[in-house]
Amino acid sequence: MNEIVNQIMDRTDNLPGFINNDYINISEYYEAEYWSKKFGVSVEQLKSAIRAVGNSVSAVEKRLGKQLV
Repeated sequence: MNEIVNQIMDRTDNLPGFINNDYINISEYYEAEYWSKKFGVSVEQLKSAIRAVGNSVSAVEKRLGKQLV
């Protein structure tokens, strides 16, 4: 049963409107808005952090020095 659930989750990661909790896709406006609100920063600050450390949520969190809201 877990294998089926994992297969379904793997397929939904790429659906429009789905927020991946491991990586930030800054090219999707809804993700930029979502993550900037979660971190309490502007979209530009989020983009700057991603340019510096990549799009891993944990790396961006460390870079911004902020816990997720």
